[in-house]
Amino acid sequence: MAAYNNEDFIEQMIHRKDKSIVNFIIIAVNIAVFFIVETTGGSDDLYHMLDCGASFAPLIQSGEYYRLFTCMFLHFGFQHLFSNMLLLFFVGDYMERYLGKIKYLILYIGGGLCGNLLSYAIELKNGENVVSAGASGAIFAVLGGLAVSALINKGRLYELSLKRILLMVVLSLWTGFTSTGVDGFAHLGGFLGGGAIACIYALPSIFKKRL
Repeated sequence: MAAYNNEDFIEQMIHRKDKSIVNFIIIAVNIAVFFIVETTGGSDDLYHMLDCGASFAPLIQSGEYYRLFTCMFLHFGFQHLFSNMLLLFFVGDYMERYLGKIKYLILYIGGGLCGNLLSYAIELKNGENVVSAGASGAIFAVLGGLAVSALINKGRLYELSLKRILLMVVLSLWTGFTSTGVDGFAHLGGFLGGGAIACIYALPSIFKKRL
């Protein structure tokens, strides 16, 4: 059995929480919104989810563009919420520590919007009318940011290797596109959007190195 110093462990967790406060706030907001939805009508009620701001192409097309943002904080059931928040807890921590609070928040929201926009565009093209919600597009934006950041840093970001990140992304995208009830295009759009934002962040340091 391994032994560890409780004081050191607590100090490290406090330091980590301070470095990732935005990620903790995002997770807390998602959890709070979920319980509000559950207590006011239930996350399994499509009409109630629409009232709360879920994405629905006909309503967005009619001018309710805010749904592209609000749907990122809604989830269908506890398992949907838990799986998304668990993944965000780990990957978001790395990204926020690397980028800082403001840049991380911009990447999360901006990349999530990219994912929802791609999903919306595909629904319009295919004539689909699907009620959708979830933070996974924004979480894939974080994964896209991690992949670009690891690539820039010689294939590694903290304890994460680029190969490990890409393997996680490929498996998750494959699962999304081959499973029913999962918005694979939101995942893909989020990943590409987050990667693009991370590239923009990296441009000043890249140009500085070349000068």
